[in-house]
Amino acid sequence: MIDINKLKFDEKGLIPAIVVDAVSKRVLTLAYMNRESLEISVKKGLTCFFSRSRQELWLKGETSGNYQHIVSITADCDMDALEIMVEKDGPACHLGNDSCFENPVFESEELHEFSLEALMELIKGRKTEKKEGSYTTYLFEKGLDKILKKVGEESTEVIIAAKAEDKKETIYEIADLAYHVMVLMIEAGISLEDIHRELASRHVIDHKVKQEKMTK
Repeated sequence: MIDINKLKFDEKGLIPAIVVDAVSKRVLTLAYMNRESLEISVKKGLTCFFSRSRQELWLKGETSGNYQHIVSITADCDMDALEIMVEKDGPACHLGNDSCFENPVFESEELHEFSLEALMELIKGRKTEKKEGSYTTYLFEKGLDKILKKVGEESTEVIIAAKAEDKKETIYEIADLAYHVMVLMIEAGISLEDIHRELASRHVIDHKVKQEKMTK
């Protein structure tokens, strides 16, 4: 861990802080901190910024309830900018958006961004706004039993490919399984964040178990 004294605050005593969702890895906002707000953030485990317009400290979520729980704070190579990973209680933007970055300026026609969150939204859209000819819509129309059957079939395909030690085929089948599991998640009302939290809680438990074994 580096000493806060090694950070380079600008002539106004501020340092930019890029806030990132620890679950989706999406950039939520760009804010500024001074030494006091950074120290408060570290002490409380919640993001606290310095408002350049109001010239005062503000604890994110204090009025809205949309607190940002800090997972980590990392300085860049020049020590003059921070990346803050958070788990949020609600929208990051004061306009009520999940992120402050919602206005596309340029999008490549050849390169396309992919994320599990975007895929989940696409799958969800196939359920709420049915598209003719869509396989995903077909699964939702057939219902839970059909979805579960496909999850079972794809699980078997993964086992067969892995047993054959065919890496390429195993990757292909795992992707198929992941997609059908995501369809099941939408059908069951389960989010990626729900799974993230469950896995995170198991990691903590596993870490504690390892510590206990080491002390015996």
